[in-house]
Amino acid sequence: MGSERKRPARKYVIASLAVAGALVGGAAVASVSGDDGKGQERRTDGLPQKTDTIKRQDLSSRTQVDGTLGYAKERKLNGGAQGTVTWLPDTGAVIKQNEALYEADGGKVWLLYGERPMYRKLKVGDKGPDVRQLKQNLRDLGYGADLSVDETFTSGTAKALKRWQKSHGLKQTGETGPDQIAFAPSSVRVKKKEAAIGDQTGPGRPVLTVTGAEREVQIKLDVADAGLAEPGTPVEIALPGGDKVKGKVASLDRSAGSDEKDQGGGQDPSVKVTARVTFADPTQVKGIDQAPVTVDLRGKTHENVLTVPVNALLALPAGGFGVQVVEDGKAREIPVKLGLFGQGRVEVSGSGLREGMKVGVPST
Repeated sequence: MGSERKRPARKYVIASLAVAGALVGGAAVASVSGDDGKGQERRTDGLPQKTDTIKRQDLSSRTQVDGTLGYAKERKLNGGAQGTVTWLPDTGAVIKQNEALYEADGGKVWLLYGERPMYRKLKVGDKGPDVRQLKQNLRDLGYGADLSVDETFTSGTAKALKRWQKSHGLKQTGETGPDQIAFAPSSVRVKKKEAAIGDQTGPGRPVLTVTGAEREVQIKLDVADAGLAEPGTPVEIALPGGDKVKGKVASLDRSAGSDEKDQGGGQDPSVKVTARVTFADPTQVKGIDQAPVTVDLRGKTHENVLTVPVNALLALPAGGFGVQVVEDGKAREIPVKLGLFGQGRVEVSGSGLREGMKVGVPST
């Protein structure tokens, strides 16, 4: 009698999936490595040593990443006019709208809100977005209730400005500039003093390094996982001490950069993208600056889909992927189309698949 022929070892796709990172039509393109099963015991009847079940479930691509607790984007605040620094706020102080940022030659410079910097003297007849910012602040602060918020500096703007100047003990000129006002998008936190009392300051000379006043988390992601951190994505943040709070992704820097650490051995540094995460309720946030946190990215969720363990996938000889279905004591291969990856499982679709089927998986 001739010896019994053994079936070739199955090429199961091991769980070390390297997601390539490009998104094609909203679906992740994955590159997958195969394992020829060497060293594993094989049955002679063609059946796998171990099986798992096809499940119908909601599948999420959620993942956890490490992050750093900090504050919004930092920047240097330059002096507005030539003079001697006569007062500075304390490091860590939060400066809000209509509060003093610093003092030069005995005159305080006040914080107002706006995206554009205060770069010129403003007076009747001037026009521009900076005029609009000034008028919006004067109206919001109650000094110009009847002002039209437009880009023209009118006599009404001058009257409102004089009322603002009077409230701060300034000479009521109806004109203003960088020696009185500095614009920032929102309240700021003093991170560092760039000058000392008695130093000279002026245009181009840093006085303070400031950040936004609200706490945020910065995370770095592999390019492959960038799709999990689209702006607006809800997240859960584990804070120092174990408290968990809600937040969302505020922005994603898609200009991928390399880690700065020297990894040696001639290896290329890993490529990362940076995302900013803000808190739903900033008052819940405790923890020192630069403290480590963990961010749970929920990612996408596909509802009511068929899934198999990632290691149930087979690399088919003709290309593509399949699963080894076991029924009635027999095994057969079914090609599958891959969908979402998550939680150690993968969404699959294809003719002949149904919930509850047994599929082969590696025994180790």
